Amino acid sequence: MTAPDPRPLTGEPVSLDLLNTRWNHEGVLQDLLTDEEGLAVWLAANGLDGRFTADAPTLRHTLAARDALAALVDRPGDPGATARVDAVLGHGRIRATLTTEGPGEETEFADPARGPGWIAARDYLDLLRTAPDRIRACAHEACVLHFFDTSRNGTRRWCSMATCGNRAKASRHYARTKDS
Repeated sequence: MTAPDPRPLTGEPVSLDLLNTRWNHEGVLQDLLTDEEGLAVWLAANGLDGRFTADAPTLRHTLAARDALAALVDRPGDPGATARVDAVLGHGRIRATLTTEGPGEETEFADPARGPGWIAARDYLDLLRTAPDRIRACAHEACVLHFFDTSRNGTRRWCSMATCGNRAKASRHYARTKDS
């Protein structure tokens, strides 16, 4: 049985969900991926636990993918960050298949330990193709979480209105009342 997921924001696309394995809790940076147990939680949260093993090599490669994605999200278009994500993508491929149900695709990895990181990097490419302007970092200055803005008008600013959005509103209210 996998431990419960302690993260404040889950359910984002797998690439951003991998970035969200680090979060702030009361000013202290937390990290889900400090060990294989945390990796097992993340794999389960993304439906990858049946395909990949939560072991030391998979953790090492998943952390490398997370760092590469974080660098690219923080510095879009940076050649070094782009090369790091491209290096992650170099460890897997999509093979076209034909089944009795029709055309399909299958992912292949020379080393299965690289699979979760590759899948996250591949998902990031899909987000870039879909709507690169909707890949966002939370606007709260103390928050390190990311999300894919699916709001109708594309103006979401907070990872969660209940936490970061509310903190920002409370902070603005305090600043207004303090000056009165």
